[in-house]
Amino acid sequence: MKKILIFAALIIAAVACKSGKSPFDRKVADYAVVTIEAPDLSGITDNGKEVLNLYRFAADEADAIYWKQYLGDKQSFLDAISDPAQKTYAQINYGPWDRFTGESFVEGYGPRPAGAGFYPADMTAEEFEAWDEPAKNSPYTVIRRKEDGSLEAVWFHDAYKENIDKIVNYLTAAADITIKPSVKAYLLAKADALRTDSYYESSLAWLDMDDSKMDLVIGPNDAADDQLFGIKRSYNAFVLLKNEARTAELMTYVSRIAEFQQDLPGDPAYKAFQPGAGSNIFSYDALYYAGKANAGVKVIAINLPSDADVQRAHGTRSIILENVIKAKYNHIVAPTGFVLLEPDATQHLSFDAFFWNTVFREVAHGLGVKETVTGKGTVTEALGSTAITFETVKANAAGVLLVCKLQNHFDIHHILTREDALVTYFASLLRSERFGEGSPLGRANNIIYNYLSDAGAFQRKSSGQYSLDLDKMESALSDLTALVLEIQATGDYDRAAEFESAYARNNKNLEADRVNLGLEKIPADIRFKFNR
Repeated sequence: MKKILIFAALIIAAVACKSGKSPFDRKVADYAVVTIEAPDLSGITDNGKEVLNLYRFAADEADAIYWKQYLGDKQSFLDAISDPAQKTYAQINYGPWDRFTGESFVEGYGPRPAGAGFYPADMTAEEFEAWDEPAKNSPYTVIRRKEDGSLEAVWFHDAYKENIDKIVNYLTAAADITIKPSVKAYLLAKADALRTDSYYESSLAWLDMDDSKMDLVIGPNDAADDQLFGIKRSYNAFVLLKNEARTAELMTYVSRIAEFQQDLPGDPAYKAFQPGAGSNIFSYDALYYAGKANAGVKVIAINLPSDADVQRAHGTRSIILENVIKAKYNHIVAPTGFVLLEPDATQHLSFDAFFWNTVFREVAHGLGVKETVTGKGTVTEALGSTAITFETVKANAAGVLLVCKLQNHFDIHHILTREDALVTYFASLLRSERFGEGSPLGRANNIIYNYLSDAGAFQRKSSGQYSLDLDKMESALSDLTALVLEIQATGDYDRAAEFESAYARNNKNLEADRVNLGLEKIPADIRFKFNR
């Protein structure tokens, strides 16, 4: 069968070449183009508009750093690709590896290295573990080989000094002209952090900056690319404009973070972490994505800082990217539901449900535990390469449970129903299944799908459409959340790896769903066109 598929693919490629079309046209079309329009800046001062421009310049430098982290020399790589569609697909993926599969689509490149560009390609796990160098475990070092073949840890601020110096100059210039003291304090603290790779103080300053309509999230914030040890963080950047009315609505829930923690299922010992009182939830429109944020699948929300010490002392900020959420719902989630769900379920597809599920997914990232209860250090240290996958499972499953609890308490019953929350969640899960096994996000979605399948939460009919048992779905999500919280709290790497191996697999239903969605030309994700 595999040989037949390969032969068919070769025939398709040959036909495409004869017709003048590229075999990459279909892959590019899997990412719907979403235009990010120039924002309404009528309430922004001239100084603020200049600050916004400087944010964009800084984000471009973060983008340049990310290319170096993930691949190396961006320009020579792109210059070697003659097919325009293939080049576009390479730009979408920020390299030669498909973000969905991890496989190369550019001649001369093998499968994606598990450690991206953070480690020497010939370094073994045993060599790394035997190396007596404390800096190797920092999220902010890249591991290289010296001329004599030995390993060395190079701090990001040294490895990417040229780009970081430019970012620091932009941030300092923005600090000089802003009229808001909190913004000035944050920008100067972030500049210092980028020069030293010490982020505690800048994280606190960022959380204290709650009176600005604009925001710049920038730095080494994303650990998803390091699938070898789950340590190293990729550079990204978001330039954001606050939706003040929606933010005021979201902030009414902040005082209840401790309540949400206790609402999680499972042993109380596995949810004993107390987030700091400074947590907040802001709604923004995204103006610009750069670096890891812009590579492949686009995030619709973020929760930072990831430092457990900061979370304990001050809390976290959940950022909800409302314009991107709308784009994904309209282009992907709702169309996926109408194709793959039985008609009686589609009445419960709801943008509001997708929005609130996303909000509480990000809230859930700040819940659970950050340190193991077994003395194995942080959850990230204990679970290693499985940590990001399990954190994603926890947040996705726990988030919709919290929405259901709020609805049961009549807190948001005027906005959506429990049925809306669960049906829309499942439609979103199906669209996310197309991400495959090539990323922690894809594996996390596979885990949830397969766990729900084992629990009898749905049936896939011969028509290719799903019927749902929402009671079983909610119960299974509760059980899965409790299981993940236990694995995280105990730091049980072997159990995590075994569970991931069993449940993160693709299956024939998902492959058939991909075909059906492809026939309907429903994109797998989006890409941006930024209008300045």
